[in-house]
Amino acid sequence: AALRLLGRLWQVPPLGADAVLALGADVPVCLTGAPCRMQGIGEVLTPVGLPPCWLVLANPGLPVASGAVFADLASRQNPPMPAPPAFPDADALATFLAAQRNDLEPPAIALVPRIADVIAALARQPGCRLARMSGSGASCFGLFADQPAALAAADHLRAAEPAWWVAAAPV
Repeated sequence: AALRLLGRLWQVPPLGADAVLALGADVPVCLTGAPCRMQGIGEVLTPVGLPPCWLVLANPGLPVASGAVFADLASRQNPPMPAPPAFPDADALATFLAAQRNDLEPPAIALVPRIADVIAALARQPGCRLARMSGSGASCFGLFADQPAALAAADHLRAAEPAWWVAAAPV
């Protein structure tokens, strides 16, 4: 968001793909501003259609060094994941995602065990279809089919864990 805002403010063209990727593997998808499948080191983006649903994002406020997570990665030679199909609803999305993996989750949890508590807390919320860590951590997400369940879950987590950053948002 900051890069887009500065580009508009300074009236400069968008950064080239190489410059964007040099800032970080997540920057290209963030600048896209739409759901995408990321491949490679973040430079290959394919748009993905998502059904109406909600996320609850939670972060315990603990730092997780991405370099340390990647250094502890068990294997870098994992098979590619399948292309996402069409998702008619949140349950179909949750079913597909449940069959996928985040190779960075085990090393991140080993470094910051509290991440497992965040995932478990999200998963316990009524209406949560799936809870996982996002990226290399420490942020986690819970997938919800509707706004009322997501807002209630976010309110409950904020009350139970006031030190955590928690937000609900539509996908």
